[in-house]
Amino acid sequence: MATITAAEVNKLRKQTGLGMMDCKKALVEAEGDFDQAIDILRKKGQKVAEKRGDRSTSEGHSMAKVNAEGNKGVIIALSCETDFVAINDAFIAFATEIVDTALNNNIADATSLLAANLADGRSIQENIIDQIGKIGEKIEVSDFALVSADTVIAYNHPGNNIASMVGLNKAGEMISAAGKDVAMQIAAMAPVALDESSVSEEIKAKELEIGRDQAIQEGKPEQIVDKIAMGRLKKFLKENTLVEQAYIKDNKMSVGQYLKTVDKDLEVMEFKRVTTTN
Repeated sequence: MATITAAEVNKLRKQTGLGMMDCKKALVEAEGDFDQAIDILRKKGQKVAEKRGDRSTSEGHSMAKVNAEGNKGVIIALSCETDFVAINDAFIAFATEIVDTALNNNIADATSLLAANLADGRSIQENIIDQIGKIGEKIEVSDFALVSADTVIAYNHPGNNIASMVGLNKAGEMISAAGKDVAMQIAAMAPVALDESSVSEEIKAKELEIGRDQAIQEGKPEQIVDKIAMGRLKKFLKENTLVEQAYIKDNKMSVGQYLKTVDKDLEVMEFKRVTTTN
């Protein structure tokens, strides 16, 4: 049996971030072969990931970041199981590295994101598996998006559970200030879509069904149930689409109307909101 020194164990611990006993066991199993010990620990991480696959992730770190030009941004929700992990500096650094990689490489979808390599030359997915093995919790990229526009504004809500991003069709100092207001609106009010035309037929049908059921339960006459349901759908669309929502800083106008006070041609091109709290 190979003699395992404390220095070798410490070296492996520093490289992998795992505990001393796990590192020592891996080196013993690998008979002192450092690279093989790393492989053993990574396989252990894979096994832990498989066991944790059906666990829920109701905590994590949400983050939005914009490039230096202010015309492209990345937003992500890196989820985990507990708040203890979510507020850990190493976990936040990991989320930041993922965001920076996505932004620097213009990654537009989650599949490409997980396949992208970090600074260690290994993919984000491989690093996530390592983190699961190290921490013992399920970790996943639960939401991700790339937003591009003339002006992109990111907002990270205190507590790091919610992040939002908005893309506008114009640029300038006043546009950026308006964008920040709208990004905060998105974080606070969680609109389901940009405007009525952007709401899926599935959501509309569901809201109509809810409206009908409520009207029936309230004892409304059958002949006006559909009319009541339609009225409630219109109310839902006004309250839950971004440009129709009441502007949180002045509820006498909608968000769309507010944007026109900044520039008559100013429009939201797209937006995204992520959260790690279920």
